[in-house]
Amino acid sequence: MFDSLDDLLKALNPQIVGSLKRAIELGKWPNGVALTEQQRLLCGEAVAYWEQRNAMPESRVGYVPPKATPCADKHEDEAVTWVDG
Repeated sequence: MFDSLDDLLKALNPQIVGSLKRAIELGKWPNGVALTEQQRLLCGEAVAYWEQRNAMPESRVGYVPPKATPCADKHEDEAVTWVDG
């Protein structure tokens, strides 16, 4: 059917990707058949690849907005004190 992963990804559209996400979320296909672990992983990969090419970062699965102040900037000059327990 498809000669490469790239050909498969080109055939995906937002509706299909949404269906794949729903199948991953529920653990089953729309007909009620359970996804195998391999199918779940492959669906997740397809969604991630498609979103990388077609979706804005803010709308991708797993997006976490950056903090106004990164954690590393807090207490830069504060000394660390070790406590023996």
